[in-house]
Amino acid sequence: MTASSSHCGYAAIVGRPNVGKSTLLNHLLGQKLSITSRKPQTTRHQILGIKTREDAQILFVDTPGVHGDGERALNRFMNRAATSALVGVDVIVMVVDRGEWREDDERVLQSCQQTGAPIILVVNKIDLEDSPNALLPVLESLHERADFAALIPVSALRERSLDVLEEEIVRHLPQGPLLFGEDELTDRSTRFLVAEIVREKITRQLGDELPYTTTVEIEDYTDEGSVVHISALILVERKGQKAILIGHQGQRLRQIGTEARQDIERLIDRKVMLNLWVKVRSGWADDERALRSLGYDDGR
Repeated sequence: MTASSSHCGYAAIVGRPNVGKSTLLNHLLGQKLSITSRKPQTTRHQILGIKTREDAQILFVDTPGVHGDGERALNRFMNRAATSALVGVDVIVMVVDRGEWREDDERVLQSCQQTGAPIILVVNKIDLEDSPNALLPVLESLHERADFAALIPVSALRERSLDVLEEEIVRHLPQGPLLFGEDELTDRSTRFLVAEIVREKITRQLGDELPYTTTVEIEDYTDEGSVVHISALILVERKGQKAILIGHQGQRLRQIGTEARQDIERLIDRKVMLNLWVKVRSGWADDERALRSLGYDDGR
């Protein structure tokens, strides 16, 4: 692939919480990168996903969901991370649910329009419709909201029409050399991805039992060749949350560790010894300095 024949550029994936942005990114890449769960606001950081084809390199930027709840420092951080991802991108992929248009959708659209970048509106979860005709009134209504570069109904989970979306994205990328190696998947460190895997298992295991005020910090990552030893610290805000996370006789924490270890081993293709610890740190999610020390810094 030569610079004169290839396209390379940034495509930001944005939308309100829980519309399927991370699921969309993972299926476009053909590999899991962003963590997912049924719980809104699972994604907290900008995550760069790199897809290299014969004719193009697409630099996908997955973002936290833009939402109106900005009372806590963590919420404000996620909103900043989402909006800062729009700066300098070549195309915006705005994801909406095939259901109702909400106030947060309008907030996202306004932020996108301010950039001047082309906006591809992706209507996700069409597999939940009983018939294709049921979607027509929804598409007509959405088409009237803005001058979109394209409006594409997809099912990220079932991988329906993702090829159509990908071709539309490439059409808006400038010609130029690759910015990353052909075998690179992300610019994030392995330690970051490991912490995200542990947090995903916590979110999936506990559901609504534990609030969003849980984060994971990798304290030690020692690579001994055939085995990688990892120690991860899970932070909660209250003693009651710690008890819920650990579970009866440590059963829940062990289950989280087992599921996380299996995913980490698939990620790095080596045996992993994973130790999890739980610690109470009151108010970390509403402390800007604490957030920065935990890696929550200006969307990166």
